[in-house]
Amino acid sequence: MKPTHTRVDHGGRFALVTETLGTGPLEGQTLVVYRELDRDVQSATTLDDWRQRWRTIAADDCPVCLGTGTDHIKGNAANPCGGCFGLGKVRDDGETPVDRWELAAVATGIIKRQQQELAQRRQAMAAPEVRAALQAAQERQATDAIAEQEQKWRAGRGHGPVGRRYTGD
Repeated sequence: MKPTHTRVDHGGRFALVTETLGTGPLEGQTLVVYRELDRDVQSATTLDDWRQRWRTIAADDCPVCLGTGTDHIKGNAANPCGGCFGLGKVRDDGETPVDRWELAAVATGIIKRQQQELAQRRQAMAAPEVRAALQAAQERQATDAIAEQEQKWRAGRGHGPVGRRYTGD
């Protein structure tokens, strides 16, 4: 079985088996059944957890490190992967870069994808609806901070009964 997903936080090789509806206490939730290929164990989790903690392995992800760019074989995350030279990506055909020119082509592809994504995000941020939503969220955070400061002051030491502040009439 070929790995289709890896964990976002600490890697691993996983294959998506199926998605099914939960029963009993999990009724109404979608469950994802997956197989951990390194230990040959089949497990299940909720769809929300699956989307948060696992990511799809892209076609150009390094087959050795699965796109992390770190040496997972020796367990030292400070060392780069030997298959992709720390980039996490390989050539479009799935082969590792052989020389510096091929490595430069892979790096250029990564940079171009990031530039496209950045341009899309800037375009989305330029929409007036998004700007209004961000401004509303910032105002909400400011009022939440004032309320939190007030609650800390009220719970702080004072001269009232049991060392609390007088806050009422």
